[in-house]
Amino acid sequence: MTVEGQRRGQGARSRILQAGAGCFAQRGYNAAGVAEICRSAGVSKGAFYHHFESKQALFLELLNGWLSGLDEGLDAARLQAGTAREGLLDMAAMARPVFEMDHGQLGIFLEFLTESRRDPAVLEATIEPYRRYRAFFAQTIEAGIAEGSLRAVEPDTAAQVLVSMSVGLLLQALLDPEGADWGQVALEGVGMLLKGLEAGGVEREA
Repeated sequence: MTVEGQRRGQGARSRILQAGAGCFAQRGYNAAGVAEICRSAGVSKGAFYHHFESKQALFLELLNGWLSGLDEGLDAARLQAGTAREGLLDMAAMARPVFEMDHGQLGIFLEFLTESRRDPAVLEATIEPYRRYRAFFAQTIEAGIAEGSLRAVEPDTAAQVLVSMSVGLLLQALLDPEGADWGQVALEGVGMLLKGLEAGGVEREA
């Protein structure tokens, strides 16, 4: 294939991904069809199936693309931070551009969750990142305990709280986008959690 042909192919793939994201967010996964996505992308069905073997494959590609950017940001925040606490705050600051996304784009996150209840492949693809992020946060908290900036807590439990708070805030932002400055809420929420995790903090008896 020539360089020009490769560019055209990449352009078509990019348009299909963009059109798919818009159709899934606006109409839902089940209602959005391949024909509609093709019309929106300005491509033929043959071009669609050249790049994606099915609507599900496109859907999962969108999920993976959304998550890969998040993964890169989390890794960079952990590497650049001086302490685990600073790293977690930097990670929380990453939430602002996510909450400031177009509401329709953000709505595809809800489609991932909804479809995961029906489709085992989507379920596995959706759950795996949650497990990965819990492990990531647990490792970060373990590093904070080792360096002495965080007190000895159960890292897995603290990580589950961080992930639960993130998902909860994202759902609130979807349901009530004007209800708060959700990026600021995320930053302040992680700050409050870290207050309780700081070494030397008051530890309540169970």
